[in-house]
Amino acid sequence: MFFTNRRPLVLFSATLLFVSLSLAQENQTAKPAQDSEAKAAQVQESTAADLQKAVQNPVASLISVPVQNNSNFGIGPYDRTQDVLNVQPVIPANISKNWMLITRIIQPIVWQPYPNATTGGEYGLGDMNPTFFLSPRKPGKVIWGVGPAFVIPTATNDILGQGKFSIGPSFVALAQPQHWTLGALVNNVWSVAGSGGRPDVNQMLLQYFINYNLKKGWYVSLSPIITANWKASTGNVWTVPFGGGIGRITKMGFQPVNITAQFYGNAVHPAGASPWGMRLQIAFLFPKLSKEQEKTMMEMKLKQLEKEQSTAPPKK
Repeated sequence: MFFTNRRPLVLFSATLLFVSLSLAQENQTAKPAQDSEAKAAQVQESTAADLQKAVQNPVASLISVPVQNNSNFGIGPYDRTQDVLNVQPVIPANISKNWMLITRIIQPIVWQPYPNATTGGEYGLGDMNPTFFLSPRKPGKVIWGVGPAFVIPTATNDILGQGKFSIGPSFVALAQPQHWTLGALVNNVWSVAGSGGRPDVNQMLLQYFINYNLKKGWYVSLSPIITANWKASTGNVWTVPFGGGIGRITKMGFQPVNITAQFYGNAVHPAGASPWGMRLQIAFLFPKLSKEQEKTMMEMKLKQLEKEQSTAPPKK
């Protein structure tokens, strides 16, 4: 009678023990997975923050390939639109223990409308603009670089370029306190060779940049390009834009990219030049990851591949 009365209780206790052990095992299995996902999220957030700083630094040790489209509206008496697509790779190289050389090349692809006609224009390559910055590998609070800037007459049509080979100094300096990036890049070039029938070149470019980094890769950016053509007539020397936009560090698949959209109004500009413009850019980023970041990113890739394979329809 004793064992008969106790049998349901023993069965219930055994079942309860089995369920408890199963739940404990599931919790132990789930915890590492949760920890792994949390770690991956932390690495992603840290990588995005590092990339925010790097893409806003012209002399960062980061290989990138920006493709930037500039639309300049309202040109000439017929309000034509000029379009300049800049392909501008940035390639850093360590040349010694303390120094690196950053090569920045801008190759424009230009649609230049005829300013005094309602239709028509010229399309082709503009003049190439390579710049070489010598910069310390371990800078202090102020990051800087200095080197030569060139303008190479690669234009495929006379109205798409200057027809001169020009050279001059270039300098960049910036600081990145907390969420901010504050700095400026300046150069001035003079023509030293080229077609004798084209005007001499003496021009300056000044780009200041103010960026504030937000969460999840977003940032606010002001980076107008001020130019001065010292050979132009009075009233046509300066182009001074004001404006800004937003950007975000994100991914296309596993490829990190920097996407920005900015709008500028030219408070001062030469007669017949554009009063306002739009700048759209996507930059493909190739960061150097730490071993821990590489391991975590590889684990994420494997998990995504496994997920894609598990959800893929069966082969017939």
